[in-house]
Amino acid sequence: MSDTPLEILLDRERVAERVAEMAAEISRDYEGKHVLLLCVLKGAVIFLADLVRNLTISAEIDFIASSSYEGGTSTGEVNVTSVFQADIAGKHILIIEDILDTGLTCSVLMGRIATHGPAEIKLCALLDKSAARTVETRAPDYVGFTIPDKFVVGYGLDYREKYRGLKDICILEP
Repeated sequence: MSDTPLEILLDRERVAERVAEMAAEISRDYEGKHVLLLCVLKGAVIFLADLVRNLTISAEIDFIASSSYEGGTSTGEVNVTSVFQADIAGKHILIIEDILDTGLTCSVLMGRIATHGPAEIKLCALLDKSAARTVETRAPDYVGFTIPDKFVVGYGLDYREKYRGLKDICILEP
């Protein structure tokens, strides 16, 4: 894909194992509830697909597109480009995020979703880069991995729309 050196941070086997574990936790916690998985595009779509295939409960799916990065740098603003279509009033919402880093996108999205009257809002993040937090936000309810403050790609995460298809999660060195 590029001549840029990549270091594997999390290999595909470990990611698949952890996604299955997370799906089991979510299935237990949401048994008997109407849950809507709200996927944050584009980065979380591969994670969502694998997570859903491992769930043992029925779940509704919808999408929201937002961005706070330009290239490899946070812009400090969240641009929501498309909004979910589902009626979320009274539903249990589980936001599916690829990575929680600055906390900005999560904070903005949770605030917007709350105005629609859901029963509850929880957050599921494949990756938690807590060392990069610049905005106070609640901790994710489900976390795949806590990672160092490095720029990562693969498994849906990109750099300028490249690397999303990598099966491993890799550190992209400048």
